[in-house]
Amino acid sequence: MLIAGDIGGTKTDLAIFSSEAGPLVPLAQTKVHSADYPSLQVIVKEFLAKEKQPVDRACFAVAGPVIGGRVKTTNLPWVIEENSLAQDLNINRQSVHLLNDLEAIAHAVPILRPSDVETINPGEAVPKGAIGVIAPGTGLGESFLTWDGSHYRPHSSEGGHADFAPTDERQIRLLEYMLKKFDHVSFEHVCSGIGIPNIYGFLRDVERIPQESGITSLIDSARDQTAAIIVHAFDGANTSKLCAATVDMFVSILAAEAGNVAVKVLATGGVYIAGGVAVHTLAALKEPAFMRSFKRKGRFSDLMARIPIRVVISPAGLAGAAAYGLKNPVDFKPS
Repeated sequence: MLIAGDIGGTKTDLAIFSSEAGPLVPLAQTKVHSADYPSLQVIVKEFLAKEKQPVDRACFAVAGPVIGGRVKTTNLPWVIEENSLAQDLNINRQSVHLLNDLEAIAHAVPILRPSDVETINPGEAVPKGAIGVIAPGTGLGESFLTWDGSHYRPHSSEGGHADFAPTDERQIRLLEYMLKKFDHVSFEHVCSGIGIPNIYGFLRDVERIPQESGITSLIDSARDQTAAIIVHAFDGANTSKLCAATVDMFVSILAAEAGNVAVKVLATGGVYIAGGVAVHTLAALKEPAFMRSFKRKGRFSDLMARIPIRVVISPAGLAGAAAYGLKNPVDFKPS
């Protein structure tokens, strides 16, 4: 029996899995707001006490670089260590694992079902070709998979913290605006849950895109400004022009960076887009503007058009952590 989790800056998903049922069928599951707790151990102990199911393995996907069995979470004030988890949960040290959250999503890619994804571009997958993964959640995560001769092997990355590279004049002005606020402007600063309010502020203060005062007040007072901006970007007859422009700019930046991931790892096997922000902006990702930005790689535009692109709409980080923890490898051929 395995306790697995996907630990993000906003929420923590936990579930219990068995070897018999596999990594896609949780036996018990919970979701909590990460910042409401002082540590991962407190969340896990509370969940296990409630479920009263003994576990002998643990695997947690964490937003942050895992080095030597230890990770300082990127968007939470937590330090998580395999040794202390094993001790606190009374589990054999060799059966406790931490992995980067995007590496976990990469572990999930080979076992995703058709119902777990939405196709943006069918493309023409090359068998055994590399696969890119990008995930705008609270932050921006990236990873990739390569074929090792018998199965796909996931690799972690912190590519979301690479320098933001504007692709048009408005994005150049965005970078100039951001450089007044930060020493270093990464893609995460403008392509994630923490990035969307930065785009919104730029379009409001610099580009002067108007908005009804009532909507502005609602967004300013919202606990989750990103969620509020997205809601008002798709609010039918009451759509905010400023919020819609914010989402459009986010989509353009996400598409360009997804294309960067694709050319860097030569992702002829496809690109998978995960993360809560991608799910909530799915309607915009399906618009032609996404593919225009993704393909805009000069002489490589024809190659980019052939790369399959899929949005993951299921909790892939949790499934990937479960797959890793259960040691349940699956052969995979991109469709």
